[in-house]
Formats: sequence, structure tokens, C-alpha cells
Amino acid sequence: MNVLDVKKQLKKYLSTSMSTKFHKNNFLLSQKNNLISLSIALLIFFFDRLTKIKAINHQIENNKVYINDYINIDLVWNTGIGFGLLSSNSNIIYNSISMIIGIVIIFLIYLIFKSNIIDKILFSMIIGGALGNFYDRVTFFAVPDFIDMHYQNFHWFTFNIADIFISIGLITLIIKDFFNKNEKN
Repeated sequence: MNVLDVKKQLKKYLSTSMSTKFHKNNFLLSQKNNLISLSIALLIFFFDRLTKIKAINHQIENNKVYINDYINIDLVWNTGIGFGLLSSNSNIIYNSISMIIGIVIIFLIYLIFKSNIIDKILFSMIIGGALGNFYDRVTFFAVPDFIDMHYQNFHWFTFNIADIFISIGLITLIIKDFFNKNEKN
């Protein structure tokens, strides 16, 4: 074996070793990002649960809470989806919507594992809020909404913390994708 053969063998070994290390480090980083993303979703879920429990307990003994001229705390039970859309007294519609929401949550969890870090965070926000509302749908057969924003006699839809995170995640995801498409064109 001559010097050139040794150099070739060494180069081949080092490139294979470095490639394996790179893939291993990349895999570990990806798993860390997935764990962080799922932790964000769980933190949002528990924050949402805490605020709903506080709102429900407060409203049992009191009427709505005046905060200022634009925001009140007033408990409303929502059987529809976000902002009271698709509210219905039909069990078939309610159960169908609940099943679709469960499927969407599972799909979003799948997307966390396949996405870049920014999308992982945005999907985590949506999942955390969706899990909070889904939990309420299964537990109470309705979602407690309690944030009442208004200007004089005009009231926006009553919503909760989960709705805020779902909305922020969706709007940011749409804006990000819109600008990414414009950059490509």
C-alpha cells in the first residue's frame, strides 16, 4: 500500500465519519426542536385551562366583570367552533365538528415533525389552543368563552385564551407563507 492509497482511505473514512456525525447531530437537533414545540403546545394548553377555570369559578358566584370601556369578562358557553361559528343544538353536527377538530389536531402534530423551526412554533401555538378548546368540548360539551371586547354597543365575538393563540398562529402562518411566495416570484 502506497502513500496515495493511505490518503484515499483516510479521506474516505473521515468523510463517512463526518457525514454520520452531521446526520446524528441534525437528528438530535430535530428531536430537541420537536420536544420544544410540543412543550410550547402543552404550556399554552395549561395556561388556557387555568384561565378558563378562573373564569368559570368567578362567574359561578358573580356577574360579568367590568375591566374598562372596551373589555369585560363575561362567561358564554360556545357549542360551535371559533367565535361561535357553526353553533348548533344537533348532536350529529356537534360530534362531527369535534371529530374533525380531533383529526386536524393530529395532522398538525404530524406537521410539527416535518416542519422548520418557525413553522413548528406556529403549529404549536395552534395545537395548544386547539387542545384547550377540544378538551372543553369533550369535558363540558361546550367551550367556555369569557373575553368580551366591545365598543359602546358593538360587541365582538366572545373568545378565550385558546382562541387568541389559534388566531395568532394561523394569521402569522398565513402572512409568513404569503411573503415567502412573493419572494419566490
